[in-house]
Amino acid sequence: MLQLENLSCSYGKVTALNEVSIVVREGTLVTILGANGAGKSTCLKVISRLINPSAGRILYKGNDITRVRADEAVRRGISQVPEGRMVFPELTVVENLVMGAYHRKDKKAVRDDMERMYSYFPILKERRKQVAATLSGGEQQMLVIARGLMAKPDILLLDEPSLGLAPVLVEAIFSFLTKLKAEGTTILLVEQNAHLSLQIADYAYVLETGSVALEGAAAEMMNNERVKELYLGMTV
Repeated sequence: MLQLENLSCSYGKVTALNEVSIVVREGTLVTILGANGAGKSTCLKVISRLINPSAGRILYKGNDITRVRADEAVRRGISQVPEGRMVFPELTVVENLVMGAYHRKDKKAVRDDMERMYSYFPILKERRKQVAATLSGGEQQMLVIARGLMAKPDILLLDEPSLGLAPVLVEAIFSFLTKLKAEGTTILLVEQNAHLSLQIADYAYVLETGSVALEGAAAEMMNNERVKELYLGMTV
């Protein structure tokens, strides 16, 4: 479904990505691991077309989308859930969800999907008239995921969905992602919680200073000595 070919990206003289190649197959959950500053978020922003690469190509469903606009990427089925619970703070829960579906014309389908979001996250239905800024951190994270799904994506990009959440909410988010994958949504997950992400992923990439340092099936990566030491907190 998605393929990055030798993708490079710079911020001025600083190289954020250096010839990164990644493959995400339809129906799978792929995770990108790495320390802060490794290039993980930049990778998602390039795919979402929020920033342009300096070299390489992005292929989506076999088509080159390296230079399409961000809104066109959304229309084609790419939706990103940004890091930091970036809700529209002055809008209600309902208004945030509607914003996620801004490009969709079938209003009945949008209403049906909103009810589906409420079935995923019942607390959002209870809070539907509440301004997003007044939600708890966990509720805001649920809202941004639901808003991303309201775009009806074929592939969902998630940037650090567990960041700053209590352990019980982290478990709930990862359980939901497993369910979402089972329903057919392809997922590309950027996450510092390597242990949980490798448990639910099919395949994993490790970025170090903008380059792919390791890759492999998630189950194999769980047993990789370097991954254990650097990302799973295990002494080898």
